[in-house]
Amino acid sequence: MTEPIRLLLADDQALVRGALAALLSLEPDLTVVAEVGRGDEVVDAARRTRPDIALLDVEMPGLDGIGATAALRAARPECRVLVVTTFGRPGYLRRAMEAGADGFVVKDTPARQLADAVRRVHAGLRVVDPTLAAETLASGFSPLTARETEVLRVARSGGTVAALARMLHLSEGTVRNHLSAAIGKTGAHNRTEAVRIAEQNGWLLGD
Repeated sequence: MTEPIRLLLADDQALVRGALAALLSLEPDLTVVAEVGRGDEVVDAARRTRPDIALLDVEMPGLDGIGATAALRAARPECRVLVVTTFGRPGYLRRAMEAGADGFVVKDTPARQLADAVRRVHAGLRVVDPTLAAETLASGFSPLTARETEVLRVARSGGTVAALARMLHLSEGTVRNHLSAAIGKTGAHNRTEAVRIAEQNGWLLGD
């Protein structure tokens, strides 16, 4: 009899993680060997349990799913990665694939389709949510520079230009220039709208 496909699940929401584990464990050819709630626990768990595939959420404490993908591929390149996330944003898909993910699907994927995605990734295939793939091609790469991205990332929490400048160790004039450039590049009318547009496209996920 063929050995079941060994799975590691990483999601900071315990209920979601438990539901995924329960659904996937119903499949006779799949077995969940590890569950973690933080991105920085993924590599250690993989070393202990030797999964064939890691199913990773994007937004997790400690280390986001993109960083966890890269770390896992470096530490255990034989372990494939399927990103399973609520946040179906084009920028996230592009960055996940660049980090070494083998697949990217959203959490509302029906259980049968998710199990099939796991099997296809295990067989060496790439599996990507088709709607998101089309959106990614249409959206293109982020127009923001690394510094503009950093300024917008900090600006998410609000605060004055002076406060942002202190946090970033930049002059107020430099921060204003970066904000102005980011507003123009995103087609926004103000800082808040620029942050929202960049977030929706997945351009602000931390490195």
